[in-house]
Amino acid sequence: MTKRRVFYISDGTGITAETIGHSVLTQFGGVEFETTRLPFVDSMDKAREAAERVRKEGEESGLRPIVVNTVIDPEMSLLISDSGALMLDVFAPFIAPLELELGTKRQPRVGQAHGLVNFQEYESRINATNYALSHDDGIDPNFNDSEVILVGVSRSGKTPTCLYLALQFGIRAGNYPLTPDDLEQGELPQKLLAHRQRLFALTIDPIRLRQVREIRKPGSRYATLDQCRYEVAEAEKLFKRERLPVLSTTHTSIEEIASKVLQALGIQRHLF
Repeated sequence: MTKRRVFYISDGTGITAETIGHSVLTQFGGVEFETTRLPFVDSMDKAREAAERVRKEGEESGLRPIVVNTVIDPEMSLLISDSGALMLDVFAPFIAPLELELGTKRQPRVGQAHGLVNFQEYESRINATNYALSHDDGIDPNFNDSEVILVGVSRSGKTPTCLYLALQFGIRAGNYPLTPDDLEQGELPQKLLAHRQRLFALTIDPIRLRQVREIRKPGSRYATLDQCRYEVAEAEKLFKRERLPVLSTTHTSIEEIASKVLQALGIQRHLF
């Protein structure tokens, strides 16, 4: 299968272009894509270089490249469009209706979407990230300041979800790994009882868990399928008994896990 070349071109980090572009491209499962991010295209010279790179790729492959564009400046966008690529301008469909509704013209500002616009919001993210790291895997069992506490067996996805909640929402999230001793007792650990309203449980398919653990500790009892099956089964019994909201992370993205955690716990927080 011939790969189609896709360029995410932005005057900032390129995160917005890549996030939206990836979401759209996944709808075309029968096509293989090769993607390149070109961030910080914030001058006519850089736009010219980007256009030339896209044009060259099209000539070499014989296929029209696809450009997902979030460059704000219309002159630079026009220059990039001269590359001959299929241009998908992320912002274009929204600008005209908003100008009409608001009765004002847009004021293009390069790099604002991911710039350091609000220091307090940025500091909130950093503090939340530090909190997640210091409350990871039982390093610090004091959860008094936590907004979210994820509970589950080791390697069920707690740490990456906590970090995502911190970086994207500024949420102070801690996590508690259920040990074999906890599972034998069959009840919530004492350290968690006072924080029931902030608990959210994660589970995972034992076969997938074995794969993850084998990478971390190859050949260990910790990574055996029997051990994984035992821990997952006992954890799920505990979650059911304690009536905790629970989600399987087996086929769920970090973004979706985080969204469902916030929804279940009734936390309203905007993306930074």
